[in-house]
Amino acid sequence: MLPNHAGSDSRERDAFSRQRISDAGCWERRPGSDDKKPMKPAKRIRKIPIKTLAVAAVIFFAGFAAYGGVNGFFAYTNQMDFCISCHTMQVNYEEYKETVHFKNASGVQATCADCHVPKAFFPKLEAKIFAAKDVWHEILGTIDTPEKYEAHRWNMASRVWDKMRATDSRECRSCHDFGNMDLSGQSRMARNKHSQATMEGKTCIDCHKGIAHKEPDIPLDDINLDDIQL
Repeated sequence: MLPNHAGSDSRERDAFSRQRISDAGCWERRPGSDDKKPMKPAKRIRKIPIKTLAVAAVIFFAGFAAYGGVNGFFAYTNQMDFCISCHTMQVNYEEYKETVHFKNASGVQATCADCHVPKAFFPKLEAKIFAAKDVWHEILGTIDTPEKYEAHRWNMASRVWDKMRATDSRECRSCHDFGNMDLSGQSRMARNKHSQATMEGKTCIDCHKGIAHKEPDIPLDDINLDDIQL
């Protein structure tokens, strides 16, 4: 009788298949059948290396600390005591103390930063960067005497006015906004002026120059004779 090589080969193939299936995944029994078929192997959760987590944590906390440091620097340099610590700021500070923005019946005070520093982060950052030139001119002594200050007053004021027009008097509108005004509670002149301003697209600084500092006289070289009405 010949040996049953066919049966032996079949058993070997079954054993080999079972081993492959066992290595690859699980078994699944078909309904109504004793046959089994392999299931797809379960996906393994890939672990993030500890070194990667450590680097990410360092970057996060460094960024958080940097952001906090920058905001702390902004808060410190926004204080009025810091602004007037420069010798060249004494002229305009003395003028400011005589205005309603410094002292008034309600006790609400608008400081240097309220009028000259934006509230939003990136505009504020830009303002702080450009303010570095003030430190440079403090060192140079560009306006370190009342005479020098008066000589540069028109140019300094004009730059601030232009900046305010470009931003629609953004800092002014932090406290004063046409949309929030009760015109009925204003004087007739103020009510007419504000109504007219909204229709003509004017901004605060177009009418309210010299509200916190002395308004400079226009130099003769800058006077436009066409605007003079006889």
